[in-house]
Amino acid sequence: MSLRQQLDQLGFLEMDTPVLQSVSGGADAKPFETYHNSMDMNLTLRIATELHLKRLIVGGFDKVFEVGRIFRNEGISTRHNPEFTSVELYQAYTDYNDMMELTEQLICGMAETCNDDIASIPYGDDIISLARPWKRITMHDIVAEQLPDIDFTDTSPTNLEKAKASAAAAGVPKTEECKTIGYLLNACFEELCESKLIQPTFVTDYPVEISPLAKPHRSKPGLVERFELFATGRELANSFSELTDPIDQRARLEEQAAKKAAGDEEACDVDEGFLEALEVGMPPTGGLGIGIDRVVMLLTNSPSIRDVIAFPLLKPDS
Repeated sequence: MSLRQQLDQLGFLEMDTPVLQSVSGGADAKPFETYHNSMDMNLTLRIATELHLKRLIVGGFDKVFEVGRIFRNEGISTRHNPEFTSVELYQAYTDYNDMMELTEQLICGMAETCNDDIASIPYGDDIISLARPWKRITMHDIVAEQLPDIDFTDTSPTNLEKAKASAAAAGVPKTEECKTIGYLLNACFEELCESKLIQPTFVTDYPVEISPLAKPHRSKPGLVERFELFATGRELANSFSELTDPIDQRARLEEQAAKKAAGDEEACDVDEGFLEALEVGMPPTGGLGIGIDRVVMLLTNSPSIRDVIAFPLLKPDS
């Protein structure tokens, strides 16, 4: 069953949100910039649909989604194209645990339309099994498999310096730039673990430092209720229990804006319209984003994202 058919049966309402935006937000990515002549406004192409869809949740639409084009001014690789297709969906009165179940359901539903046996999908030299349930492991636990001697729960400066040295010795680059143990944990995961996740795996409970839009974990200080889905060594989906506290959200966005002012081109801005919506009140909400092109890569045994986009961005022959 197609993605839209599944979401329609589940009661989700498909919406359209603006491509041209005055404030860039919803992801860590450098936006494309443009200019509106008659309104004399600097604008960007959207890097996510998240913040507008969550405003719809505030407005009383309990289940919303958008399948749309996203634009990010970043490098090109076998897994990255500057414009790509994603689905983002938000459902009131759910959390990231519910989103894990929904992710399995949606991707398996799509896979069944083009594969006779979703437990045996060829991808390169591997056979991928989408048979449910998929593996779930916390970021702490999966990094501990590679670096068992580092205590990522100890946030003291002494432990941070010791952990940086151990991570650097294991081959993790630029550890000196990691200002907190949370940043270091994520750097270790990306370098040592991500490429090894061939079978579908939910990696859960991320550091708050790298998750400015996610709700604090209900029982683990310093972490948030977030997961990313990995398969074939790449990320396919990202999800949170959404942050609904407008005071906490403002503090995190202002921290992002400070990073941007200091030169971080991927940090986001403070979206006052979104914050005003949160002040009205957003119910507990689960959110999910799935990279459609990467799912199609998996289902069609395509090694490059350019193979599944009809007109990928290419350099001119000249």
